[in-house]
Amino acid sequence: MANLKQLAQSLGLSITTVSRALDGYSDVSAATRERVREAADKAGYRPNASARRLRRQRAELVAVTLPSDPGHIGPPHFLDMLSGCAEHLASAGLNLVIAPVPRGESELEICRRFVDGRRVDAMLLVRTKRHDERVEFLQSRGIPFVTNGRTESPVPHPYIDGDGLAGFHAATQRFRAAGHRRIGHIAGPQEYYFAHVRRMGWQSAMDEAGLEADLCAEGAPTEQGGYLAALELLRRPSRPTALVCATDEMAMGALRALREIDGGSQISIVGHDDLPMGAYTSPSLSTMRMTGENLGTNFASLLLRAIAGEPAEELQELHAIEFVDRDSHRRPPVAA
Repeated sequence: MANLKQLAQSLGLSITTVSRALDGYSDVSAATRERVREAADKAGYRPNASARRLRRQRAELVAVTLPSDPGHIGPPHFLDMLSGCAEHLASAGLNLVIAPVPRGESELEICRRFVDGRRVDAMLLVRTKRHDERVEFLQSRGIPFVTNGRTESPVPHPYIDGDGLAGFHAATQRFRAAGHRRIGHIAGPQEYYFAHVRRMGWQSAMDEAGLEADLCAEGAPTEQGGYLAALELLRRPSRPTALVCATDEMAMGALRALREIDGGSQISIVGHDDLPMGAYTSPSLSTMRMTGENLGTNFASLLLRAIAGEPAEELQELHAIEFVDRDSHRRPPVAA
């Protein structure tokens, strides 16, 4: 195994440059940092972790807070993304810590403890709100972070997100093209950015088609929330013939509601997130998802670039939405 001096000699660089490259300092070019990391991996070189932390005064930890209930941590699709993210961060010498947030506790307070206690070097935020106190707090502290989802913050920040507005507009148009006119929307809580733009996508498509956008019910972004919201819509005198659901979890709850009413099997439904379990519902759940491969790696890469000091405006990714067609959206509308 090579030591730092031998690694520097093999690269024709100074020991200081190699050390700072491995520590991710922005005064070393991105190309040089990548070249040094690759050479270190090939040589089997690993810096002394304790000395490195003392030298840099860094914790070498990245934290992400996830909402949790007993026996359940966070929305499943976030966990899939974080798996790839953790692997990429580890290659850069950073460990990802998942901090469950029990119901009723404040994510902001947990962020505050991590940051003000100097326990982390950076943070990842998921399920952003339109006006997100976590974003404002991290901006005020100057700590690097990336969000999975946008906000309405007047100060730019790094993010990765799917174009929910365009996706739900297109999903509603598809139902309209199939002959549906009473197209309902099961919405998530409107303080969340994702839920707001998905509702706006549905509503804009209904407005463009000259259809009433009155078949909307809001619920928690869970199976139970979707179930209760679907029951609310299905009890109306003129119930929907198709449902566009803010998340797959809500759509799965709605499927249960459809099984409990006469004629429920004739109502079409689509979700969003492409949860693996959706392929095994009855009927199998048609859904939507963000395009792109290795989204977890992208998430981590944006964070590493934020740590290196790149401008927030250059660290924003908006991905198109694609359909995953199964069985649940194929039911033809029934005449009133």
